[in-house]
Amino acid sequence: MDDKEKKKEAEEDKSKVTTPPEDTGDKSKAVTLIDEANAAAKRMEEANKRKTELLRQEEEMLAKKALGGTTEAGQSAPAKKEETPEEYRDRVMRGDI
Repeated sequence: MDDKEKKKEAEEDKSKVTTPPEDTGDKSKAVTLIDEANAAAKRMEEANKRKTELLRQEEEMLAKKALGGTTEAGQSAPAKKEETPEEYRDRVMRGDI
């Protein structure tokens, strides 16, 4: 072998030795954790928007209810039931009177 071939082999050996081994385990975990955190943040933002919309709708409903008022037209008072003598006697015997 001449000097050129030796140098070339030495350079190839150096590049193999000095190149750090691929650490895909930690990197993929880090990327996965970041992706999961981003996805969770996105879900929280969407949930907050939905909650804001629901609160706005609830406020509108409560305002309409408060401003709408009520009416008693068409509503009859509950009919009073006349007490029978037996019911009156039972009530007296129980001590309700």
